[in-house]
Amino acid sequence: MNPINAPHRSALANAIYALLNPIAFGFFVAALIFDIIYANTAVVMWGKSADWLVTIGLLFAVIPRFINLVQVWFTSRKFATTADRLDFWLNLFAIIAAIFNAFVHTRDAYEVVPTAVWLSLVTVILLSIAHILPAMRPATAGDYVHE
Repeated sequence: MNPINAPHRSALANAIYALLNPIAFGFFVAALIFDIIYANTAVVMWGKSADWLVTIGLLFAVIPRFINLVQVWFTSRKFATTADRLDFWLNLFAIIAAIFNAFVHTRDAYEVVPTAVWLSLVTVILLSIAHILPAMRPATAGDYVHE
């Protein structure tokens, strides 16, 4: 969701989106790191910590998705670009992978690996693509271009 391109989007919604959207990414990256550490060390603390990180990341990921859902698909439908829609779908699939990851983390501590690592990796890759995608699109009138 590019708030600069869409003049009819709420400033408050854009502010909340911009504040909360990167927080979930940080939690999911930390969960991936903790899952990798747990897979290599078998110290249960790392697995339980990754479980908490995935859960908190999901809490922070849902609110920006609702804002994005309303702005991309309902209120600013004619101003939404293909990149905005693709960003929405990538984030949605990442959240679905994170939900499955949260369920995997509810298993016995020694049954978590390797499924949790793969689901964390899929979540982080999808979110990474979704964060890189807006930067790769060509600049339009009104966008800020750094030279």
